[in-house]
Amino acid sequence: MKYDVIVVGAGSAGCALASRLAEDPGRSVLLLEAGPDYADLNALPGPVRDGNDQSPGDEDSPHNWSFVGKATHRRDRVMPVPRGRLIGGSSSVNGQVFLRGIPEDFDSWESRGNDEWGYLKVLPYFRKMERDLDVRDDFHGTDGPIPIRRHRMDSLVPVQRAFLEACAGAGFSQVADMNSPQCTGVGLIPMNQTNGVRMSTFLTHLEPSRHRLNLTVRGDVLARRVLFDGQRAVGMEVESGGETFTVESSETVLSAGAIGSPHLLMLSGVGPAADLAAAGVPLVHDLPGVGENMRDHPAVDVRARVKDGVILQEATPRVQLILRFTSRGSGTRNDIHLLPHSFHGPRIGTDAGAGGFMIDCQVQLELAAGAGRMRLVSGDPRVQPELDYHFLEDPWDLQRMREAVRVAVGILEHPAYSDIVQERVWPEDGHLQSDDGLDAWLLEHVTTCQHISGTCKMGPPSDPMAVVDQYGRVRGLEGLRVADASIMPDVVRANTNATSIMIGERISDWMRAP
Repeated sequence: MKYDVIVVGAGSAGCALASRLAEDPGRSVLLLEAGPDYADLNALPGPVRDGNDQSPGDEDSPHNWSFVGKATHRRDRVMPVPRGRLIGGSSSVNGQVFLRGIPEDFDSWESRGNDEWGYLKVLPYFRKMERDLDVRDDFHGTDGPIPIRRHRMDSLVPVQRAFLEACAGAGFSQVADMNSPQCTGVGLIPMNQTNGVRMSTFLTHLEPSRHRLNLTVRGDVLARRVLFDGQRAVGMEVESGGETFTVESSETVLSAGAIGSPHLLMLSGVGPAADLAAAGVPLVHDLPGVGENMRDHPAVDVRARVKDGVILQEATPRVQLILRFTSRGSGTRNDIHLLPHSFHGPRIGTDAGAGGFMIDCQVQLELAAGAGRMRLVSGDPRVQPELDYHFLEDPWDLQRMREAVRVAVGILEHPAYSDIVQERVWPEDGHLQSDDGLDAWLLEHVTTCQHISGTCKMGPPSDPMAVVDQYGRVRGLEGLRVADASIMPDVVRANTNATSIMIGERISDWMRAP
């Protein structure tokens, strides 16, 4: 059978895009997912369903691709890079922080030649996809598929309440709505979690569409490469149950994420010619930007040991609040985020000291000046590409993170934590005594926020490193698009899940247009 559209990757963007395309009964859609498919909410494994359970993203989880990368050339050890490998993709394993990018993010995309992606153009799609149960105004949707809730102020656990009080003491204002255009300060995090359930795009978009006869979903199918007839994509070579198959389509959309989509392009002969030749992959189309411009949010944890008698339960909400602020001397608004974690768990590093319960304040740099690179090392789809992040190798990035860590240290030392914190575990006092000492600590501990993006960036014909045009169409080829976080020209100043879903919604509309 030849499908009208094959969508590769049932993640944040892929589930949204496939379900919207299937709303047209005359269009046949095949959605492929490398990980397992589950029939419905009740069939999901408990840890995937439970929004407070972080174990689906653990390194040994069957639902994690378990990629590794190099954070910086200043250290040798590899850095875990969790990515969801199941129906719903990373939206089925993440922390459900449903922050949008701020208006300046999208207006910056527009200024780079992507005039369909300015804030006023994308706002209707954020509204379309959400059902905000707390805020009703012109900036929020009320009847979309994704339910959005915030914890109530009177439900804050003690660690979170202390953070709120400490931020006020440090002079930060309180923000009522963190998804409003003006969202600088401390406030409750909008979350796609209801009644403790992680509301992935599998549950919000795909599961309600299962009944459509024109939508076929296949799990445990590994995409090996895109098939071409000349410069036109005509289908996919895939592997399932130990056998290799070809599936034909009129159009193919890669929604495999910011690692999977560029990896598939390169496996298919589309990418930097020299890298493909070195990996033994025949060249179909030389596209030097594939895998370049790798963006993410560098992060470190400021960690403290709590006092005897303070019990931290992993069943409690891990995050309820966020602080967004602008570093000194920066023209980039909200370039720093601080997230207080109600407990220290395996998702945020290894234990920093013997004994005692721990809490963290995660420090995130939201718009790093530096960028990384992804490189193909083998023509075997099971061999992961090389992920070279180059975190904090730009002096401006290091300076801003240095300041942000000192702000986080000051917050944890506020009297609001006096009944909670016994002592700070890291950074140690010695690390804070000089810029050089703190820089060394930062480079030793910096890690990923798991917001990788930009590796197939969109841009105008004048940009030689653009991989797709602003409609997601791969440059120089026909019948092939990319729709996921990889097409972002730069990472948004927010968790990337909401923006990735918006990308799937936006591109599906263009594909459905007559």
